[in-house]
Amino acid sequence: MSSITITEAAHDYLAELLSKQNTTGIGIRIFITQPGTPYAETCIAYCKPGEEKPEDTALALKSFTAWIDNVSEPFLEDAVVDYATDRMGGQLTIKAPNAKVPMVNEDSPLNERINYYLQTEINPGLASHGGQVTLIDVVEEGVAVLQFGGGCQGCGQADVTLKEGIEKTLLERIPELKGVRDVTDHTNRENAYY
Repeated sequence: MSSITITEAAHDYLAELLSKQNTTGIGIRIFITQPGTPYAETCIAYCKPGEEKPEDTALALKSFTAWIDNVSEPFLEDAVVDYATDRMGGQLTIKAPNAKVPMVNEDSPLNERINYYLQTEINPGLASHGGQVTLIDVVEEGVAVLQFGGGCQGCGQADVTLKEGIEKTLLERIPELKGVRDVTDHTNRENAYY
């Protein structure tokens, strides 16, 4: 069960907004951009049927469904969505005390920590190029084998990005990591981003 609280006032306000969308079955989707970093932003968006992701958690509310983004869910622990009214009218407020808290620590397994920094620090930067990096394996006592997908595949800059940006970031964050390696074959330039 999700540990996010949507107050009755927030529910009624959102239900009213959704009713104006003229879309049967529309709900909301709650997600955090750059979770676990100082730049975390908690967002609520309209979610038409079919727009939710398969790994989202469905939170069935009285009038609609709230879909909780899988990656964001741990960071939404103790989050409260409320609707506060004052003299100026009202506004939806989201308090997510754990949105900026890293969910990994020194004791977390190496692969979890690598994945965490890929998701929170590296992929948001690559997303503007339609690229992303995933961890395939950790080999030879601390070498992370990464796979570039999307726009990074077949990009001549990938080696530079890998070495200078990603490796540097990961080594700073995870002292026992020895280095990174790329499994992608950069001769495939089919969907390369120029």
